Amino acid sequence: MLRCVGIFLIAAASAGCTVAKPSTASEAKRPWTGEVTYVTDGDTLWVRPERGSPPRKLRLDGIDAPEICQAYGEESKAALVKRVLHRQVTVSTRATDDYNRALVTLRLDGEDVGGWMVTQGHAWSYQYRKDDGPYAAEEQIARQRAKGLFADAGAERPRAFRLRHGSCHVPRD
Repeated sequence: MLRCVGIFLIAAASAGCTVAKPSTASEAKRPWTGEVTYVTDGDTLWVRPERGSPPRKLRLDGIDAPEICQAYGEESKAALVKRVLHRQVTVSTRATDDYNRALVTLRLDGEDVGGWMVTQGHAWSYQYRKDDGPYAAEEQIARQRAKGLFADAGAERPRAFRLRHGSCHVPRD
């Protein structure tokens, strides 16, 4: 999803793109730990903080996984489930999107889960305009190795899929 900033906030929100709002300084500086309790899709999950508050809906920052109803969507979700469900993770928040999800870097045993998802071919590095995104090098490696969705030359980026078909997201029970 697009992240839009600055004076484009109102236009961006009406256009349906994800607007990243900076998180509070204390939240961004203090990583926290918790258990992954649910995985919605390849880039959205729920984590219950260690201190016992209710699970929080989080979006992995810097990646874009296939929509759940598009090709590789279920595989992407399954990979994230297998990797992190019911595991202790460390969460570092950068911002909040317009769906009120924290945009986070998630670490499992010190490894960046977003980078792992891209390297394994389960998601794209999040592109914005001419920026190839934070995981461009990982995506290039996955493409060279024809990993996961990168084995399919016709794999469609989620943004293009949503523009043609709309969102196919199933709400959490």
